[in-house]
Amino acid sequence: MDYIILRDVMVPMRDGVRLATDVTLPARAGKPLPGAFPTILHRTPYDKSAARLSEVTVTRREPKTNGQIAIELAKAGYAVMMQDCRGRHGSEGVFQKYIGEGEDGYDTLAWARKQDWCNGDFGTFGLSYSAHVQTALAILRPEGLKTMFLDSGGFWNAYQGGVRRGGAFELKQVTWAYKHARLSPAASDPLVAAALGAEDISDWFKAMPWRRGLSPLRHAPEYENYLFDQWERGAFDDFWQKSELYSAPHYETLARYPTFLICGWYDPYAETMLEHYKGLRAAGGEAELVMGPWLHGRRSQTHAGDVDFGPSSVLDRQIAPDYDSLRLAWFDSRLKSAESGARPSAATWFCMGGGDGRRDSAGHRMHGGQWREDALWPPSFTQPFSFHLTGDGGLQPAEAQPARIDYQTDPANPVPTIGGAITSGEPIMEGGAFDQVVTPATFGASAPYLPLAARSDVLVFASEPLERDFEIAGPVELHLTLSTDAPDADVTIKLIDWAPPSEDYPAGYAMNLTDGILRLRYRDDWAAPKMMREGEKTAVTVAATPVANLFKAGHRIRLDIAGSNFPRFDVNPQSGEPEGGGRCRRIATTSLHLGGPDGARLVLHAAR
Repeated sequence: MDYIILRDVMVPMRDGVRLATDVTLPARAGKPLPGAFPTILHRTPYDKSAARLSEVTVTRREPKTNGQIAIELAKAGYAVMMQDCRGRHGSEGVFQKYIGEGEDGYDTLAWARKQDWCNGDFGTFGLSYSAHVQTALAILRPEGLKTMFLDSGGFWNAYQGGVRRGGAFELKQVTWAYKHARLSPAASDPLVAAALGAEDISDWFKAMPWRRGLSPLRHAPEYENYLFDQWERGAFDDFWQKSELYSAPHYETLARYPTFLICGWYDPYAETMLEHYKGLRAAGGEAELVMGPWLHGRRSQTHAGDVDFGPSSVLDRQIAPDYDSLRLAWFDSRLKSAESGARPSAATWFCMGGGDGRRDSAGHRMHGGQWREDALWPPSFTQPFSFHLTGDGGLQPAEAQPARIDYQTDPANPVPTIGGAITSGEPIMEGGAFDQVVTPATFGASAPYLPLAARSDVLVFASEPLERDFEIAGPVELHLTLSTDAPDADVTIKLIDWAPPSEDYPAGYAMNLTDGILRLRYRDDWAAPKMMREGEKTAVTVAATPVANLFKAGHRIRLDIAGSNFPRFDVNPQSGEPEGGGRCRRIATTSLHLGGPDGARLVLHAAR
């Protein structure tokens, strides 16, 4: 045996709480090798001994456990620490999602530096929550930290992606909280486990808004409390500016640590990773970025939702032999190489699109795509390009004629979510790319099952069929002027690649690329909500998450505007009540003011 595992070492924190940690060391004949080793830390709320669904490759579909990952790294000459986060699984203390993770990581490294197997040089790695804890740690400048491997997380700004967006609350936080309350230490009590298991989360979603003490999480108060702390806190106050949730002001510190960044377009943290790349580069740091057409952690899977991007869309044999070798090579270059000086930053991304649009044997639409690379993001070969919204539902490069479009939004009948950058949404919602047509499986939908575009509260703007291919890579923004008769309302946008009818899809195919939302009370200042004045024209900007796509000749660029996207985001009651509990729903009539020099514009970053 060339490794040895010290299981459930209880590492003390500054407040006396102890965190369960498995330490895996290089060994020979069952005994640790002499000497000290560079040390790699992985912290998780998901059980340090469990298998991770993301730890697969194209050729190995059985997920590796955290222990197997640690063994492989130990065989490569590293000491490896796998740790349960506070209040989770084997660790003591009370879990408060995201908060305090930096200090716990800092104390863990301080403890490790005193161990004879640690040489004082550290790397960190992990996906999602295990990425969030890395940036929280790095901001505290722990002694000996040399590098990070961030996969789909490490909040750039949780208020703008991951917990809230545009002021609205991401309801994946709700499904996550319910699932993990059932896996929490509290659920070791059979009565608590039975009570949580008896709740029907789908029915509860239909009964929103919830209240503290009257939610499916009431049986696990620590989970209910942290969830409502985030849900009810709509303004960008001191809570949201904690370093665990807001690393944007700290790039001068984070740039001290060479960082590998990887994520997918259909991942809630896509914008986070792109902002990290830009921020680290601007601060003089070393960063490498890979963005694929993937769901959360599904980098060895060619499809996302109902759409397939082709065999070259995976990480395996395109970016590296596989994920394991990519991660190990990064740590070898940063923790072992004597010549591990700064390397030029590079962004590599998959530009979706260009496929034949046929239905494959698995029933997925073939959208295709190609890998691109540039040092900059947005890429140096792109520039902003505006499409103006017209009164008859068009998108055109030329300035539009003045027009007004009125539409009503009813919080009791929100626009259903169909795909998008979603994770942890089961069983309520699913991420990925889908034709924007309601089916019986769509949460909250009812007959007749028609395209979302058929709803009177969904406004559709589309270009003429393109005469030539049109490639974009970068931010997506809608600038518009509106007025409403409600004190508050939401504006949602969705960018769609609208393919023409074909043999496999005789009604055409409206594939969602990215979406965004703005809660109007936060239109001017996240920190200072201000209600709308009835009928007053207001200029706003609604941002979607960045994306890269090639719209094929014959396709149309489409923008959908609505007042809700549920259950991806919580529904605005449009009454102006405080966040997270408004009971007095009201119908709002909103007017879009189009045309003229200040008319509504969709701004994309187009390849030159």
